[in-house]
Amino acid sequence: MTRQLTYIAPQDADSLPLFLRYEQANARTEYLPHAHRWGQVIFVKSNVLELMVENERLLTPAGLPVWVPPGKLHASYNRRQAHFRTLNIAAKRCHGLPQQACLLDASPLVHAIMDDLAARVIQQPQTAADQRLCDVLLDQLRLAEVRQSYLPATDDKYLSPILAALEQDPADNTTLAQWAQRVYTTERTLSRRCQRCLGMSFSEWRQRLRFLHAVALLARGKSVQDIAFELGYSSASALIVMFVQQAGTTPERYRLQHGGAT
Repeated sequence: MTRQLTYIAPQDADSLPLFLRYEQANARTEYLPHAHRWGQVIFVKSNVLELMVENERLLTPAGLPVWVPPGKLHASYNRRQAHFRTLNIAAKRCHGLPQQACLLDASPLVHAIMDDLAARVIQQPQTAADQRLCDVLLDQLRLAEVRQSYLPATDDKYLSPILAALEQDPADNTTLAQWAQRVYTTERTLSRRCQRCLGMSFSEWRQRLRFLHAVALLARGKSVQDIAFELGYSSASALIVMFVQQAGTTPERYRLQHGGAT
């Protein structure tokens, strides 16, 4: 059963130029739709965050923070226990950040600063040194490359049922040509629609889907070999190749890095 949560902001949130929060959401919890007068950068530290921002779904694994501009209605659903941090920025300091919700391909410096602030449980910068550190953090976020949802969705009449079926069964190895036959079109048509509607190939989309599921299974303590077979790979090495392509590291190193720190 899903537990519904209501976001409760600090009492003085509207008067703060910047504040941070460190949170853990249990599995099967949902933050009900809400909006802030400040912008919010959400850093996922373990598992996968599923965020709805004004009817657009944004999915992200650890390492790709989500940017939600001031005033945007949003809600989140946590299929499994997730750790995340939020950097909350007063509207007047959001200049230079995107006007639409998106993912930010943040630099290692951004993550290093957030790790340092989290290690000291800094909720608001009090010292001049920490204020300078937060200024650098904001500058770096303004320079971050904008990315859309890690796993885009579409209501395309051909692609929508295919993607829905794969989300239900990520191990399904049905080829694009076979899917084309099932939805009464051609492989070429599906390939073109993937690029137009998703911004990537069918194989890339399916690989990203499997990566997100692999992240969740790693967090549950499953072995790389078991995860590989559960996701339709013929061997653990095939899963490792995919994982390195998506995360730049192996599954076991990812598990150690994103095991659920504050």
